[in-house]
Amino acid sequence: MPDSRVNFAHEAGSDLHLELSPTGPRRAAVAAALREAVRSGRLAPGTRLPPYRSLAVDLGVARNTVADAYAELVAEGWLTARQGSGTRVAERVVAKPRRVPRKAPGRGDGAAHDLGQGQPDATSFPRAAWAAAVRRAVTAAPHDAFAPGNPQGRPELRRALAEYLARTRGVSASPDQIVVCAGFAHGLRLLFGGGVLSGPLAVEPYSLPFHRSVLADAGVRTIPLGLDERGARTEELASRPGTSSRRGARAALLTPAHQFPTGGPLHPTRRAAAVDWARGRGGVVLEDDYDGEFRYDREPVGAVQGLDPDHVVYIGSVSKSLSPAIRLGWMVLPPHLVDLALAAKGLREAWTGVIDQLALAEFIASGHYDKHIRRMRQRYRARRNRLVATLAERAPHVAVTGIAAGLHAVLRLPPGTEASTVKAATWMGVALDGLATFRHPDSPQPHRDGLVVGYATPPEHRFRPALDALCRALPPPPDV
Repeated sequence: MPDSRVNFAHEAGSDLHLELSPTGPRRAAVAAALREAVRSGRLAPGTRLPPYRSLAVDLGVARNTVADAYAELVAEGWLTARQGSGTRVAERVVAKPRRVPRKAPGRGDGAAHDLGQGQPDATSFPRAAWAAAVRRAVTAAPHDAFAPGNPQGRPELRRALAEYLARTRGVSASPDQIVVCAGFAHGLRLLFGGGVLSGPLAVEPYSLPFHRSVLADAGVRTIPLGLDERGARTEELASRPGTSSRRGARAALLTPAHQFPTGGPLHPTRRAAAVDWARGRGGVVLEDDYDGEFRYDREPVGAVQGLDPDHVVYIGSVSKSLSPAIRLGWMVLPPHLVDLALAAKGLREAWTGVIDQLALAEFIASGHYDKHIRRMRQRYRARRNRLVATLAERAPHVAVTGIAAGLHAVLRLPPGTEASTVKAATWMGVALDGLATFRHPDSPQPHRDGLVVGYATPPEHRFRPALDALCRALPPPPDV
C-alpha cells in the first residue's frame, strides 16, 4: 500500500492530506482521520471535500471505503452532503481553537499617530499601475524567467536600472556591474557577512541602529566620523585613528544625497576627499543613496559613484520610493567586486522573486516609476510644508532642519528635553524617535537634543490630528 501520508491530487479532485492509522479497518481509519482534521480546525466549516473516488485513489483504498466513511460522518453531523454541491464540513461544527503566535510589536503599534521616519505613505502605493506592470511583464517574459533564478538578477531589471540610474542619479554603470538584492540591509550583509569587504568601517556619527546591528553581527567594527553643516567630515578619513593606519578601515559608509537623519547633502569638497581617500587606500566608499529621489528645494545632488565608479559601491532600493513590502534593491559594484558579491549570494537566487524583478523592470521602462516619483515628491513636499507652517505658528521656538529632501524633519529641542518630549509624545499617542536613537555610541562630538519626525506615513485624514498631538507634546518656549 502506498504511504498515505504523502498523496497527490487525482485529476478529478483536490488535495486532502490525511494520516491514516496503520492498523484496524480502513473505513474506520479514514473516518477517524477526517474527524480529527475537522476537530483540530484544519478543515474549516464549509470546506468542500474531494469526491470520494479521488480521495480513494490518493489514499490507495477502495472507493466504497471512502464513500462509507463520508456517509458515517454525515450521519454523525460532521459533514453535509447535498446534490450538486458535494460533501462539505458542517457549518455547525465548532473547531478547537488553534494557538496563534503573538505578533511581534512594530513601530507605532498602539499609537494613534505614527510620525516615525523611514516609511512612505502606504495608501499611495500605485496598485493599478503595479498590477498592470505585473501582467505585462509576466505575459512578455521568456520561458527561462520561470527557471531557477540567476543570483545577479534578471537582465531586464539590470538593464532598466542602469538606464534609470544614469539618467536620474548620474550613476555610471553597465548592467553587468549591477547585482540585485533584497534591500540596503541585505546588501550590507552580502558585502560584509559574505566576505566581499572587511572591517573596520568608517561611518557617519548618526545612522540607523539597525544597520549598525547588521554590521556588528558580521563582526565589523565601525568608526564614526565628525559631522557639521557640510555633512560628514570626510577629511578625517586620512587622519583619524583607525581609518588611516595600514591595518585600518578600507571602506566608508556615507549618505551623501541627504545625511540620515540630520539632513543636508555632503559638500563637494568632502565628496572629493572621500573618493581620494578610497583611491589612496585601495578601498571603497559605500554610497547609501538615501532619499536621493525626494529633493524639494533644488535640483537633486548627483551620486558620488559618478566621480569614481571603480572605488564607490552604490546601493539603493524601492523601500521608500515604492514600498518596503517590495523587497528589491541593487548594488552597483566596481567590476572587481562583482564576482565576489555573486559568490556571497550563492548559485541560485534565494532572496528576491523573479516576478517582482520583472514587474519593476516594466514599471521603470514604461515610465510609470518616474510618474510615481514625481507624484509622491509633490505630495511629500506639501506634507513637509504643512509641518513647517504648523510649527512656525504653534511652536516658533522649535527650529526645523533637514527639510530640503527626504521623508522626515529634525526638530531641534532645548538641551536636556529630548527624553521628556519623547515620553510626552508617547502619552499623546504619537510614535516618533528622539535624535539620540540614531547616534553612534562612540560619536566624537556632543549630542544635540532633537526629534526625528516622519511626515510621510500617516494617511491624509490623520495628518492634521498627528500634527496637533505633536505640538501639544513639544516643550514650551524658554520664557514660559
